[in-house]
Amino acid sequence: MPLPSPDKSNAATGAPAGGGAVCAAGGGGGGRDLAGGANAAVLLAGGSGNRMRGAVRDKCLEPLAGGPCALARCVVAFAESGVVSRLVIVCRDAAQRGEIAKLLATLPAPVAALEVTYAAGGAERQFSVLNGLDACPAGTALVFIHDTARPLITPEVLRELARAAGTAGAAVLAHRVKDTIKRVPVAAAGSAAAGATAGAAAGGAAQLLEDLDRSLLWAMETPQVFRHALILDAMRRAAAEGARVTDDVAAAVRAGHPVALVENFLPNPKITDPADLRLIEFLTATPVPARPARQR
Repeated sequence: MPLPSPDKSNAATGAPAGGGAVCAAGGGGGGRDLAGGANAAVLLAGGSGNRMRGAVRDKCLEPLAGGPCALARCVVAFAESGVVSRLVIVCRDAAQRGEIAKLLATLPAPVAALEVTYAAGGAERQFSVLNGLDACPAGTALVFIHDTARPLITPEVLRELARAAGTAGAAVLAHRVKDTIKRVPVAAAGSAAAGATAGAAAGGAAQLLEDLDRSLLWAMETPQVFRHALILDAMRRAAAEGARVTDDVAAAVRAGHPVALVENFLPNPKITDPADLRLIEFLTATPVPARPARQR
């Protein structure tokens, strides 16, 4: 069922959103960056979940270890961080939207201060993001783009991202690659495509594998944070030119914008398949260690 046009409401009651106190991001709450514009979070919740193979009905709304679901944990983290004043929740359909609205009404008090807008999901992630960006009001300063299938994000990390993006215009949460990474060579001209080559390698065919310098490799996470005008333009350009981007940083870099890396020392896995769900349930039941001091 298609979603109705995006609208805004009070997160807890569904009443028309009112004003609220706001202050500098990272400085104690309110959701305004140093330039004074309101910040927003685009929360992606409408993925198909095909790789869950039916293990759960909705991975973002499934209770984790008997506690809050992934979406609830993300919303509470943003509310407690004080870095945004608005959530744009990108939903799969009207039925999911209704479930989310009921969920928001049960969450702690800080959530009620947030304005909430809903947007429809797209055929692919980048189009869902674009729909969410389009639903942000004029004057939005920073926008946090976050996959709600990553439920372990913390208020402290959100504040650090706000500071980095406020300075650089774009920032991404990421971690250093620990494994040795090999690249499968691209198929020779006239033979199968590179994707087929990778499949053959996985099936046991011998390949001359290329070593990559691990010290230069970072694994991207979310949130990914940008000046709203910057990423909206970059995502629109990618869509208009038929470019496929698998994360938002790729669109920004493609448009010529540098991005600051914010190193994450804590686990932030994404629920993609049933094994991920079990891992995250274990992690949510385990006390979070203190965040190590930043490496300079």
